[in-house]
Amino acid sequence: MKNTFVNKVMRLLIYVLCVTFALEPYNVWSYPLTNSLTINLLQQKQEISGHILDGNGIPVLGVNVHIKSSLLGTYTNEDGAFSIVADPSDILVISYLGFKTLEIEVGLKKQFTITLKEDITALDVVNINAGYYAVSEKERTGNIAKIDSKIIEKQPVNNPLAAMQGHMSGVNIVQSTGVPGGGYNIEIRGKNFINSGTDPLFIVDGVPYGSESLGSVAISAGINQGNTSPLNAINSNDIESIEVLKDADATAIYGSRAANGVVLITTKKGKEGKTRFNLNMNSSLGRVSNFLDLLDTEQYLTIRREAINNDGRFDIDNPAYDFIWPDVKTWDQNRYTDWQEELIGGTSYRNNMQLSVSGGGAQTQFLISGTHQNETTVFPGDSRYKKTSIHTNMNHKTKNERFNIHMSTMYTIEDNRLPRLDLTGEAYTLEPNAPALYDENGALNWENNTFDNPLALLEETYQTDIHTLIMNAGLSFKILPSLELKANLGYNNYQFNSYRLLPNTSRNPSFGFTPESYSNITTNDSDRQSWIVEPQLNWKKQWNLFKIDALVGTTFQQQSMEQLVLNARGFPNNNLMQNLAAANSIQVREDVTSIYAYQAFFGRINLKWKDRFILNLTGRRDGSSRFGPNKQFGNFGAIGGVWIFSEENILRDNSLLSFGKLRGSYGTTGSDNIGDYKFLETYNITGFDYNGIAVLEPTGIFNPQFGWEENKKIEVALELGFFKDRIMLNSSWYRNRSSNQLIGIPLANTTGFSELTGNFDATVENSGFEFDLNLVPIANANFKWSTVFNISIPKNKLIAFPGLESSTFANQFIIGQPLAIKRLYHALGVDPSTGIYQFEDYNGDGIINSSGDRNWTEDFSPVFYGGLGNTLSYKEFTLDFFFQFKKQRAFNTKSLQVAPGYRRNVPVDLLDYWQNSGDNTEYMLATGGLNSSLSPSISYQTTSNAAVSDASFIRLRNISLTYKVPKSTIPDLDLSFYLQGQNLFTMTGYDGPDPEMSSLIILPPLRQITIGAQIGF
Repeated sequence: MKNTFVNKVMRLLIYVLCVTFALEPYNVWSYPLTNSLTINLLQQKQEISGHILDGNGIPVLGVNVHIKSSLLGTYTNEDGAFSIVADPSDILVISYLGFKTLEIEVGLKKQFTITLKEDITALDVVNINAGYYAVSEKERTGNIAKIDSKIIEKQPVNNPLAAMQGHMSGVNIVQSTGVPGGGYNIEIRGKNFINSGTDPLFIVDGVPYGSESLGSVAISAGINQGNTSPLNAINSNDIESIEVLKDADATAIYGSRAANGVVLITTKKGKEGKTRFNLNMNSSLGRVSNFLDLLDTEQYLTIRREAINNDGRFDIDNPAYDFIWPDVKTWDQNRYTDWQEELIGGTSYRNNMQLSVSGGGAQTQFLISGTHQNETTVFPGDSRYKKTSIHTNMNHKTKNERFNIHMSTMYTIEDNRLPRLDLTGEAYTLEPNAPALYDENGALNWENNTFDNPLALLEETYQTDIHTLIMNAGLSFKILPSLELKANLGYNNYQFNSYRLLPNTSRNPSFGFTPESYSNITTNDSDRQSWIVEPQLNWKKQWNLFKIDALVGTTFQQQSMEQLVLNARGFPNNNLMQNLAAANSIQVREDVTSIYAYQAFFGRINLKWKDRFILNLTGRRDGSSRFGPNKQFGNFGAIGGVWIFSEENILRDNSLLSFGKLRGSYGTTGSDNIGDYKFLETYNITGFDYNGIAVLEPTGIFNPQFGWEENKKIEVALELGFFKDRIMLNSSWYRNRSSNQLIGIPLANTTGFSELTGNFDATVENSGFEFDLNLVPIANANFKWSTVFNISIPKNKLIAFPGLESSTFANQFIIGQPLAIKRLYHALGVDPSTGIYQFEDYNGDGIINSSGDRNWTEDFSPVFYGGLGNTLSYKEFTLDFFFQFKKQRAFNTKSLQVAPGYRRNVPVDLLDYWQNSGDNTEYMLATGGLNSSLSPSISYQTTSNAAVSDASFIRLRNISLTYKVPKSTIPDLDLSFYLQGQNLFTMTGYDGPDPEMSSLIILPPLRQITIGAQIGF
C-alpha cells in the first residue's frame, strides 16, 4: 500500500509540474490592462536598488519589498540590499516583522537608503498558523497560542514539548523521566474524557503525526514506563513555530481529532537570497538537580537494630538470619557510600552539531539541514542516546505566481542504549553500608551472596532503534485571482525496534543460573505508517467594506500499525542471545495488526466588515472506521466572532488604548480515541501453549451501538493594547463539557468479560481563566527590555455520572469533584501509647478498611500554573530568562517509606520515630518488616493524606546569554556565541527529588548547562 500511494503521488506531482511549465510561457493569466497603457509601462520601467537598515544602522536581512497592487516583489540579502524593476509611478511597500510597514514612491530615484521604524507588536503582520488557513494576530477569532524559533532555539532540549513548558497558557506539560529519549505528558485545558488520554492532535507541516509510543511495556517499563515520545524525532532547531489551538473556533475545523486540542508544528523554510550556510555547534553538561537527605550508616544501623528487637527477633547471632539482615551482621559497620552520587551522580554529556544551507531566487527557494546529536546519561556505564536527522524544504512558484508548490521531508534515526532498569530507586534506597560494587579482581561483588549488586542491571540491556520519515507536499493553483485550488499530500512512517537482554550474568551466581536456564531476550518490532490527501478550494472576495474568505475541502486518511513482541529463552551462551534461532523456546507475546481509516469534509466561511466586525463559521463531518454501522459519521462545527472596538471612531486616536478586541466562540469537537476494532467480536493469541496447542482467547464483544464522544466548548475573551501596544493583555474564560463518554460498562463475571466498551451519559467539565501579558517597558536604539507573563487557573469536575455508585468507578470518582482526585485514608498520626499509625473510622464499624474508610479526597490537578520571562538586549548582548511556576499537590516520600527500620535507606525525617510510650512523633515505631500485624497500618499510611503534601514550585526553566559579533568586525560572517541553562534551580517546599515527578524510582529532569556557537556565511 505504501509503494502504491507514493507512486500515485509522484505521478500527480510530475503531471502538474509538466502542465504548469508548459502553460507558463503563454502567460495565460494577466491583469486587464489596455494595450497603450501596457506599452507605456514597459517603456518606463527601470531597475531600482537600495539598502534597508534598522534604527541602529544595521542591515536587515529578509525585508519584503514589493510593488503595491502587483505581485512583483523581492527580499533584502544579508547586506540589507535589494533590487527590483519598477516605473516612476509605482509605490514600494517595505514590510518586516517587528517594524512598521512603509510605502515609498519610486519617482525618478534609482537608489534608496531606507531606515525602518520599530513597531512594538505589529499585530497586522504577525501571522498565526491556524492549520488550514493563516490569520493575523489582530484578526484571529480563535484562541491560538504561539511560540516561535526565537524562543525554541534558546533552550537546550531534545523534544519540542520541552520547549513549550510554561510558555503557553492553558497548556500543561510534564516530563515523565530524565533519561534521554523519554516522553512527556501534555494536557490542553485539562482532562476531557474518563477513559481516553489527553494527547492532542499533532500536525507537522500539515501532516497528522501519531504521538502514541509503540514501545512495549514488557520491554521498557523499568526505564521509561513504556513511554518513548515519537516527537523526539523532530529536531527543535528545525522548527519555525509551534501553535496550539484551544477553543472551539480554532479546533472545530479538525473535528473529531481536536477534542484535546491541536498542536501545529511548522518547520523552517528556505528564503530568497544568495546561498547561505549556517553552522550551529553546542555541548551540554547535565546533572541531577536535587538529592535527598538520607540516613548515614550510624543512623541507619541504630534504627535497624531497634527494629529487629521490636519484631521479637532477639537471636541476632543465629547464622540462619545472615541473609535476613546481613547489613547488621556481616557487612562492614563503619562503611558508608553515598549511593545517590555513585549511581545517579554522574555528569551527562550532549554534543550537537547542525549544518544547513539555504537560498534561492524569486521563483524557487530551498533549505537542507542536517543534525547529529550524541548524549550520555548520569548512570555509570556506557549508556548513550544518538540522533541523526535530515530536513529538506523546497518552495517553487511560477513567474506569474499562479502555481505554487512546496515540499518538505524529515528523516530521523534514533539509537538509544540504556540499562533495563532506572537506577534511581536503588540510589535512594540502597543501604548506606552496602558493600563495594567490585571485588579485588574487578568483578561484580556479591558479598558472599548477601548483596544484590545494582551494577548488575548494567548487564541487562535496553536497546531502541527508531526510524521516522515525514513527507509533505502542498500544491496550489490560482484558477482566478480570487479562487485558488489547493491540495495537501502527506506521508509518515514510524519504525520502532527494541529489545531487552536478560543474561544470566546479571543475577547472583548463587542461583546457579546458566544461559540455557535463564538468559532471555524480548524483542519488539513495530511499524506505523499513514498517508493523507486533502484537496481544498479557497475563495476570497472583497466588496468595498465587506470581505469574504471561504474554504471547503475533504480529507482522506489511512493509518496502519503492526507490532510483534517475541520472547526467546535459553541459549547456548550469551553471545548468541540476539540470534533467536539459537533459542530453546520462542513465545509470541503480542502480534497486532490494525488499520484505521478516516474521511472528512470540512468548510470555513470568514466574513469581515469594516475591518472591525468578523464572523467565522467552521464545520466538519467526520467518518471513522472505529465505529460500527450507522455510527461512523459525526458532525462538528463552531461559530466565532470578533469586534475590534479600537477601530471605532471614538477610540481610533486614543493615546492610552491602542488596541481592543472582544471575541467569543462556541462549538463542538469529538473523539474516536478508543483504539481499533472495539465494536467487533475479537480474539487474540495469548502467546502461551497448552500441550503444544496455541491458546486463543476472546478479547472483545460485538457492540455496534457506541459512537462519538463529544466536547462542547464555549469561550469569551478580551484583548487589550495600551500605549501603542507596548502593553498587550489577553484574558479569556472558557468552559468545555465533554459527554457521551466512551468507557468500559461493567459486566457480570459470568460473561467472561469485565466490561463492554460503550457510551455512558457521564459529563466532564473543564473551565477556567487564562491571562497573557506582553510588556515592552524600554525600547531604544541600544537597549530593549520585554516581558512576557501567562497564568492559567483551571478547574475540572465530574458533572454527571448516572449509576456511579454501582459502577467500577465508585472508588475512583465523585460527582462534583475533579477527575484527578485520589480517595485516601485520613491519617490521625501516631498513637502515643502504641507507636502505631491511626486513621479515621468513617463508617464507625471499628475496622479500618478500603470499603468504608477510604473517604479522604486529595485533588492532584494544578490550582494554577504559568510562566514569567524577560528579554534584555543591549547592543550585541541578549539575556533571556524564563521562570515556570505551578500551584499543586502531589504524593511525597511517605507514599513509599513510612516505616523506619526496613532494610533500605530512608530520608532523615524518619529519625522522628516512636520509641517509648507517650512519645509524640511523626513516624511509627521501628520495624524490620517481620511483624505482620504492623503491615496494614503501614499500607494505610502510604495511601493516606499524610503521603500527600504541597508540591508548588517556581523553577528557573531556562536562561540564555547570547553575544553577536558586530558585522563591522567580520563583514562577511555572522558569528554569535551563547551560554544556556535549563532547569537551573527550583524553589519549593516539596521534600521529594522533583515537585513535578513525585516518584522515587524515576530519574528526575536534569539540570543542564550548554555552551555553543553559531556561524553563518
